[in-house]
Amino acid sequence: TDAELAPFIAKLQAQWQKRKTHTNLDDQGLEDLAQKLNQIYFGGQLTWHSIRWVTNQGQRWGSCTPLQGTIRISQRLATVPEFVCDYVIIHELAHLLQADHGPQFWALVNRYPLTERARGYLMALGLEEI
Repeated sequence: TDAELAPFIAKLQAQWQKRKTHTNLDDQGLEDLAQKLNQIYFGGQLTWHSIRWVTNQGQRWGSCTPLQGTIRISQRLATVPEFVCDYVIIHELAHLLQADHGPQFWALVNRYPLTERARGYLMALGLEEI
């Protein structure tokens, strides 16, 4: 019956949507988003060499090499809410100014008003260290 098939259809639709989201990621879109967040939260002062989606980050959501100006964002973020992805990008952008996770770094990151909420979301997934 339709009622019996509904859970299976919903599961297949969710799996299809997840795959579709992952395949729609593009580095130019990520660059554009990072530039927008740079303007809003850092006054446009940041520069970097590259920012790109990667598939090989199983433990981290993102990483930054400040001296090289390279930022990598885990493709796993394609399935989280937009505010969480924005937080991770802002977190990595802040490393361009402050390499460690000290008070100055968190002052930069906390310019984003949804930082605490996004960190809570990631902690709930069990993937962010406290």
